Amino acid sequence: MYVGTQVEARDDDDYRVFAQLGVKHICADPPGRPDRWTLSDLERHRDKIESFGLVLDMIQLPLPSQPIEKASYPDILLAGPDRDRQIDAVCQLIEEAAAAGIPSVKYNLNLIGIPRTPDEPGRGGSMNASFRWDKTDREAAPGLAGVLSEDENWERIDYFLARVVPVAESNRIRLACHPHDPYTPPGYRGVTRVLGSVEGLKKFVLMRESPYHGLNFCQGSIGEMLDNPREEIDDIIRWFGMRGKIFNVHFRNIRGGKLSFMETFPEEGDMDMARSARIYKEVGYRYMLMPDHVPTISGRDPTGVAFAFCYGYIAALLQTLEQA
Repeated sequence: MYVGTQVEARDDDDYRVFAQLGVKHICADPPGRPDRWTLSDLERHRDKIESFGLVLDMIQLPLPSQPIEKASYPDILLAGPDRDRQIDAVCQLIEEAAAAGIPSVKYNLNLIGIPRTPDEPGRGGSMNASFRWDKTDREAAPGLAGVLSEDENWERIDYFLARVVPVAESNRIRLACHPHDPYTPPGYRGVTRVLGSVEGLKKFVLMRESPYHGLNFCQGSIGEMLDNPREEIDDIIRWFGMRGKIFNVHFRNIRGGKLSFMETFPEEGDMDMARSARIYKEVGYRYMLMPDHVPTISGRDPTGVAFAFCYGYIAALLQTLEQA
């Protein structure tokens, strides 16, 4: 288990900073549109990452967290006429990642993006992403996906997994799917978000079961599904971790819970992140712990500084665990 990052490097100095901070393992994408990456693109990207003394642990498949309207391959989740060709392209990219020596890929099965209400002030005047159901337009019209039932959503997910999981398994590539963020009641914007609950995630990882089919386990998103994140998260980490279904961890915290929360720095939220780190170790988790969704702070490099704080926090927890 080690500290990682998925922060996009703005220039080569950011790669140098990662190395200088001891953040050796990264999730980073090659330049250009992901639906146009080739094996040569992946190899050049890997070589560049390694030239800074870093390790390319993961890339993002062309299935993002953005709304389906912005997706490179929308027909996969819309069951559109180009679905099979788009799934074939994903399978080819998985094969090329394996050929380039990249051991894992993350992806989303997202139709409506990441709904949030206006940012709220946090510690010291930082601005923190938030979601308050009572401030949401509950009558918001459906998007491109239209009205989609829970059963239809599961059928489309299963169609995708049936094609992709065997390719990942034969190429020994870990498929890490991100939960839906946040939980929303059934039918919001026409969609029931089936990966927005713990029970849905359990069903998902047991579909087309494989040691290469699991989660990009966003602890913040899962906390957002719970009535009492502090008390409930331990057993959830254990359930997925003991089954070998955690392939990456977004190590972030929130204050609040289901339908009403604010994102926070890791040590100031409701979940006990030091205790969570111990449980990840207990269940044998052995990949990246990475920050995600940090508050917006002041200064000349707010993103760099906020994430650096989180890298240091995670590194300190890991060092403490090693000495325990």
